[in-house]
Amino acid sequence: MKYIIAVIKPHKLDPVREALTALGVSGMTVTEVKGFGRQKGQTEIYRGAEYATNMVP
Repeated sequence: MKYIIAVIKPHKLDPVREALTALGVSGMTVTEVKGFGRQKGQTEIYRGAEYATNMVP
C-alpha cells in the first residue's frame, strides 16, 4: 500500500481524480485547507463584524 499526500488547486481536482482512477486507485480523501503567503490575506465579515484574516483558500 502507498500513502500519497498532494496539495493541489481546487480546479485541478477532477483531472487528478480521473488520472488516479485510470491507474486503478479506488478511493481518496479530499480536505479543503487554508494557508497564507504572498496574498497578504483578506477581509471577511462574520455576524456583522469585519475582521482581517491572513488565511486564504
